[in-house]
Amino acid sequence: MQGFLFSQDELSPPVPVHHTESSSEALTLLYNTAKKCRKCRLAETRLNFVFGEGNPCADLVVIGEAPGADEDASGRPFVGRSGQLLDKILLAAGFAREKVFICNILKCRPPGNRNPLADEIECCMPLLLGQLQIVNPKIILVLGKVAANALFDNNLSLGSMRGKVRRWNKFDCFITYHPAALLRNPDWKHGCWQDIQLMMHHYERISGSER
Repeated sequence: MQGFLFSQDELSPPVPVHHTESSSEALTLLYNTAKKCRKCRLAETRLNFVFGEGNPCADLVVIGEAPGADEDASGRPFVGRSGQLLDKILLAAGFAREKVFICNILKCRPPGNRNPLADEIECCMPLLLGQLQIVNPKIILVLGKVAANALFDNNLSLGSMRGKVRRWNKFDCFITYHPAALLRNPDWKHGCWQDIQLMMHHYERISGSER
C-alpha cells in the first residue's frame, strides 16, 4: 500500500499510512485523527461525526453527499429509510452491506439536511480521498446529483451523468439516484436498477480480467 500524508492544513495531526499497517488499522488511525475535526461550521451543529463503515478492503465503495438526521444521531452512514433501501439495492447486486464500504463526502450533517457548501466539501475531501486510498476499491457507486457534482466538480444533471462509467482520480465510478430520491419517486427505481446492472457488468468484466 502506498503511504500518504495529510498536511497540517488538511488534518491535524498528520496521518501517515505505513506499508506494515493493514487497511483496517489504517482506517482506524484515520478515524481517530479526524473524528474531532473542527475545520468547518458543521462541527458546531453535529451530534456525531459520521466517518463511514464497512469492509476496509471492499471492491465497492458507496458515496453519498452527507449524513441525515438518523445518521447524525447514530454516527453511522445510511441507517434510516434510505439506508434500508440501499441495503436492498446492494443485495440485489450481490453485495451484502458488510462487504462494501459506505461513506459520505461530508462527515457531519448540514443543518436541515441542506446541500453541502463548497467550503465544507473542500474541508472533507482530503478525508474522503484518504479513505479511498486505504480501501482502494475496484468501483465506486455515487448516489445522487449533489454527490456527483461535488466529486466531478461540475453542475451537470443526473441524467447526463448516469449510464456510463466515469473516471475520477484512478477509480471507475457509476452514478445513480440517491435512495432518498427513489423513496420520493418510486418510478425512478427502474432507472436505478439499470445503473446497477451496468455497474455489475463492468465489475464482472474487470474482476474476470484479473483472475
